Amino acid sequence: MPRATRVSRLTGLLASVLLLTATAVACGSADSGSDSASAGSTGSSASAGAYPVTIAHKYGSTTIKSEPKRIVTVGLTDQDAVLALGKVPVGTTEWLGGYQGAIGPWAQDKLGSAAAPTVLKDTGTGPQVEKIAALRPDLILAVYGGLTKAQYESLSKFAPVVAQPKEYNDYGVPWQQQTEEIGQALGKADEAKTLVSGVEAEFAAAKKANPEFAKATAVMATPYQGVFVYGSQDPRSRLLSDLGFSLPKDLDKVIGDQFGAQISKERYDLLDQDVAVWIAPDTTTSVTKLHSDPIYGDLNVVKQGREVYIKETSDYGNAVSLSTVLSIPYVLDRLVPQLAAAVDGKTATKVEQPAS
Repeated sequence: MPRATRVSRLTGLLASVLLLTATAVACGSADSGSDSASAGSTGSSASAGAYPVTIAHKYGSTTIKSEPKRIVTVGLTDQDAVLALGKVPVGTTEWLGGYQGAIGPWAQDKLGSAAAPTVLKDTGTGPQVEKIAALRPDLILAVYGGLTKAQYESLSKFAPVVAQPKEYNDYGVPWQQQTEEIGQALGKADEAKTLVSGVEAEFAAAKKANPEFAKATAVMATPYQGVFVYGSQDPRSRLLSDLGFSLPKDLDKVIGDQFGAQISKERYDLLDQDVAVWIAPDTTTSVTKLHSDPIYGDLNVVKQGREVYIKETSDYGNAVSLSTVLSIPYVLDRLVPQLAAAVDGKTATKVEQPAS
């Protein structure tokens, strides 16, 4: 996905996410990234007795008989959990663009001296089956994803596939479950639980230091074709709820079973919370444009200075959109001070942008 303008990038992202759940498998021809011949699992071995392991998902269950050595991530954020557990995928699926191997700066140190994974590109037609097969995977991860049954069956012909969990919307699995399921698949269940506990401890510390979060409401949105709000099962909204904030009461009723949806001006009440977090093209002209809307500009959240703006194409914005076991600590260092300034009860307090 090109990293040019915010409009083309976000449009591509939303189209990819929505179409992936509705289209059949199609073999693509996009360019791949680095040669993956030397990429692959480089970390410690699986725990004794970890295999065989069976993992349930939307299309039944998948049994992994032995420790995988050549892992391909079709799930759009699954690579971070793999890297956190000491393995390097031979192939990743690009979501954001601009990162070698589809590995963000918050995860680069986990790559070590290994070759960057080959980057596969889903442009809305589904996984690149032929390119995935050429990588000779012995495990395909699609935990944070939206595989159709046909796509799952096609990929399963040449490697075990762990698809998205059935109990959540597509692209709705919590980062905790994502990490733990991938830990099971890699034979590192205990290590995955330890990683999850470590990040949850960071959330707990932030909540303890900011008790006002638990008394406040918050919403996550983006000015995409008007206003697009993220639902409770989207990882961006979960950042807020995991920090203690309550989401708008009617949020999921309005957006249905999707990860998010456009809202009409009649439902701008969803934005009038104790804090509104905007993932925006920039932190200047986007603000001016939103405030020029007479309905939004008249809301208390605007008049009382309770907005947080995150530049969508920045590393910070990308980390917020990914929300993984590796990106979340990076996000909390930047987001928590902004949220604290927004809900401190003082209209004059300015919500500052992170230094980096």
